[in-house]
Amino acid sequence: MIKRLTKHGNSLALVIERGVLDLLEIDADTPLTVTTDGQCLIVSPVRDAKHIKAFRAALKGVNNRYGRALKRLAD
Repeated sequence: MIKRLTKHGNSLALVIERGVLDLLEIDADTPLTVTTDGQCLIVSPVRDAKHIKAFRAALKGVNNRYGRALKRLAD
C-alpha cells in the first residue's frame, strides 16, 4: 500500500483506512507510539497489560494445541 501525507494545518498527516484500523482494533482514542529505526517510521498501538496478557495466553493455547503441526508445516 502506497500512501501520501496530507496537509493538516502546519503539519502533515497520514490517513489510515477503516479496514486497517479495524484489523488493528484502534480508533481515534487509541494511544499510538511512533518510533523509527533510522529508515522506517513505525506506528504501533499502545496496549495495556491486560490486553497483552490475554494475547500471550491465546498464543500459548494455540502453540500447545497446534505447535507440532505448525512446526511440520514450517519445515
